[in-house]
Amino acid sequence: MSVSKSKRSAGVAVVLLAGISGSALAAASTTAEAASGHDNSGRIKNVIYLLGDGMGRTHVTAARERYYGANGHLVMETLPSTGQVSTYAVNKKSGQPGESDFSPNLVTDSASAATAWSSGVKTYNAALGVDAKGNTVPTLMELAKNDGFRTGNVSTAEITDATPAGQMSHALARGCQGPTYSAAACQDPAVTGAPLPTSDVRVTPIADQIARNGTADVILGGGLARFDADDEAALRDQGYTVLGSPATQTVATKSDLAAARGSKVFGLFNKGNLTVEKFKREHPDAAQAQEPTLPTMTSKAIELLSAKARGGKGFYLQVEGALIDKRSHANDAAQTLEETKAFDDAVKVALDFAKKDGHTLVIVTADHECAGFNIIEKGTYTNAEAAVPPANVDAGNPANSSTPSRPTSGAKDPARSSGIVNGSGSADPKNFGPATFRTPDDAAGVQDGSPEASLWLTYLSGNHTGADVPIFSYGAGSEQLQGSVDNTDLFDVVGAALGVTG
Repeated sequence: MSVSKSKRSAGVAVVLLAGISGSALAAASTTAEAASGHDNSGRIKNVIYLLGDGMGRTHVTAARERYYGANGHLVMETLPSTGQVSTYAVNKKSGQPGESDFSPNLVTDSASAATAWSSGVKTYNAALGVDAKGNTVPTLMELAKNDGFRTGNVSTAEITDATPAGQMSHALARGCQGPTYSAAACQDPAVTGAPLPTSDVRVTPIADQIARNGTADVILGGGLARFDADDEAALRDQGYTVLGSPATQTVATKSDLAAARGSKVFGLFNKGNLTVEKFKREHPDAAQAQEPTLPTMTSKAIELLSAKARGGKGFYLQVEGALIDKRSHANDAAQTLEETKAFDDAVKVALDFAKKDGHTLVIVTADHECAGFNIIEKGTYTNAEAAVPPANVDAGNPANSSTPSRPTSGAKDPARSSGIVNGSGSADPKNFGPATFRTPDDAAGVQDGSPEASLWLTYLSGNHTGADVPIFSYGAGSEQLQGSVDNTDLFDVVGAALGVTG
């Protein structure tokens, strides 16, 4: 298998995307945009790429039921073009007799997935901005920046984490985040054959790269502890307005963000990952409540990028709802759904801008599915898994620690489950009101045999799965993302829309 893009030959989009121009994409979008009720068929100037980390089809379905009812919809579900994305990675060169080099790895991690859509190549899990042989490959954000576009990167994770870092860095191993170099975290002789000199970008801590390469004009998220005084000086030397201070480890606040101006803004609002919505809602006086929400960061990034567009060029913005994945790893159904809703609120911000602007492509998808999240019928199980998964601890941000969902009535119910109750008047089969979500910890917890307990939300594990993920899109070129596509196809679509590839 080649280490360059591996496309499925049967995919129509694969054939069409290879050399397609931005103008051709725009012309082809008339039908899809007419269906959306808004004319966005002109030349694309901006792309907003929103990524729900770990968000599978069931995450979307359950969040819809939880917040809008069975016949409601999330904002992302209103986008006119829909499809599904394959996410597989490849294995490293093994060197073992009888083993196929670069064979498919059906379960990706966030790093190889980020490299797939940002650089258009399949690579091994943990790799960022390098192919399966360890060679650096350009990212969409680098290409867009070099072509004169404004660029932005927003995440509720540490900004050095895999998804945001995939656009702004090149690393043999995603754990090479910083603040200091570590051979154990940064080197991978299995790929390179021998350790690389520390001057090589592929073993340079990701925080160092982000602070010095200027790839993103607007950087908003978490991970302040990854940056130090030298990084702050490097950012200021490049003209960034730095909110808070890496030098003093002072986190930025939502007030700092609201007041931010300028063409380059760097703001990190927690030393680790940003805080889950539940904690901020329940602790309004806590320091974490001063963090901006994902919709707020998205809105501010769009404001800053669109105001400073140069020479007829627009902007390329990536937005990640990272905590969907982190709460799914923790088998925390209540917060999984709340973080999915927060991500969908950010989608609304992007879509509202796109409809008003008329020259913006919006893409909403995921890097992989996490934890085998599913909705099952309430019932009894004679061989159900009864073990309680361990409590989740987020060392970088203890406010995100939690106890996962538990059985409600012993071994008769799935171990990783919580109840979802139909809207008021549940005896009426035609009732489609928003559902009530109850965990086993609730005083009125849903018990097996309760007439109101209609469904269970369950997890298969705490790991990623190989399931395809949904994709929703709006704007010229979005019709190329209907049906089944591969995650590397996203590189072609975005690159062609901006005119920076092909």
